Amino acid sequence: MPESSPYPALTVLTFWPLAAAFILAFLPKENQVRIWTLVASLIEVALAYPLLAFQNASGFQFVESRAWAPDWGLTYLMGVDGISILMIWLSIFTLPVCVLCSWTYIGKRVKEFHVCLLLMTTACVGVFAALDMVLFYVFWEALLIPMYLMIAIWGGAEKRYASIKFFIYTLAGSTLLLVAIVALRIEGGTFSIPELMNKDFGFRFQYWIFLAFFIAFAIKVPMFPFHTWLPAAHVQAPSAGSVILAAVLLKMGTYGFLRFSLPMTPAASEYFAPLMIAISIASILYGGFVALGQTDIKKLIAYSSVAHMGFVTLGIFLFSERGVQGAIFQMLNHGIITGALFMMVGAIYERSHSREIAQNMGLGKFLPYYMFFWGLFGFASFGFPGTNGFVGEFLVLAAAFQASVVIGILCVPGALLAAAYILKVTLRMAWGQPASPEGRSWLDLKKKEWVYLLGPAALVIYLGLAPTALLNVITPSINDTLQSYEARKGLVAPATIAREALPEERAGEETLAALTRASVARFALQAIPAKGVEKNG
Repeated sequence: MPESSPYPALTVLTFWPLAAAFILAFLPKENQVRIWTLVASLIEVALAYPLLAFQNASGFQFVESRAWAPDWGLTYLMGVDGISILMIWLSIFTLPVCVLCSWTYIGKRVKEFHVCLLLMTTACVGVFAALDMVLFYVFWEALLIPMYLMIAIWGGAEKRYASIKFFIYTLAGSTLLLVAIVALRIEGGTFSIPELMNKDFGFRFQYWIFLAFFIAFAIKVPMFPFHTWLPAAHVQAPSAGSVILAAVLLKMGTYGFLRFSLPMTPAASEYFAPLMIAISIASILYGGFVALGQTDIKKLIAYSSVAHMGFVTLGIFLFSERGVQGAIFQMLNHGIITGALFMMVGAIYERSHSREIAQNMGLGKFLPYYMFFWGLFGFASFGFPGTNGFVGEFLVLAAAFQASVVIGILCVPGALLAAAYILKVTLRMAWGQPASPEGRSWLDLKKKEWVYLLGPAALVIYLGLAPTALLNVITPSINDTLQSYEARKGLVAPATIAREALPEERAGEETLAALTRASVARFALQAIPAKGVEKNG
């Protein structure tokens, strides 16, 4: 077990937004609520200062370990490595931009909305910092309620349908994740993530655990064909909800593959790698083709997320340093770029009250600064050289061609489709004819819009031109994960799936099967009332 840190930096970062949300209950005026949430978000950024002492080395740092429920084997265990620290920084910096882009966008139940924002930040930081499986699951599930409320209360015309669909899909994945956690505790004897990462399980056990992880994380990513909740959630959610979804929530699935699937089920990960690569390529191509046909700007960006996250899962399951580097780089890039694009959609919606491309044309002449930022983030989205999107996509493509020329060739159309749909919408928005005379009187970027767009723009350029610093942070943890995977993937033979299980293996499998049946029954009972709601949505 890594040494404990004397200062509980991760605990402070995790629970400060929760304390700030409690203070909101005593603020009577809407403007006070907005100002306090912005101040609290900036305090959260300042509280992350100790994380700058992170060393570019393998292993977990800033570890906090406290007895939680010893009789149940539960420990309050938190820590970060080169993979999770980037996701924590992304979660922290997402909060203030969400507050700013919602300043005038949210006009009802302002206090409740900002409470949801703060609660989601607590859950996001907690997910990436937790090193105990139960603690991880608590934060994973805690995120579900505020995100559901954000869509259901502050969403668009079809918010009821979108929120129920988001809830049901996420609940299904969470149920199977819980099954896997309980099975790992029974078989591994601990909830500690670092200890479970070094346990050697039989292949039959790994096989079923990997499948449970796969469904839970594939829904969250989301991978094709588990993606159908995402466009509805993105389109109906308010701008801040879409930003959090794109920047942080989708990364939880790919983070899960890196943190759990590869280290805990190495043999099963290798066994299922061809399937994972095939689904990743399908996600890249499907997301690109569907995005190309969209007329709603927000839905176009939503489907582009399916394609971009396909590159991330592809990089992970190529099992090479370059591929995983590209995957993690792309996780961060996608959060920055797509989050900024969703903020820009919200900004233009406040002017035109429409997300249709046809209602937002001719902006190049009347909103030149707006179109400058749109062009920058759009070009970064399809991996234009000199932007951060290019670095991640190039690393994944290079790893794909290194693994197999066929895999590399199949990925190339995805990159071309990204350029096609981004250029299509950008050209029409910049040089088309305004749909109404009012478009000529729209104001260009406001001060708050300048503030929340300059930061992502600077990162797009800096990470695109100087990615070495970021690669130095993530590479030791990547090498540690891949070395453990390579050393342990061959300890059990995949052929054991076909033979009769040993008595101890059979006992573990019977327990897992019983847990699975119980969880599926529970989920079915919870889902039955929701079917009628969805039809009425």
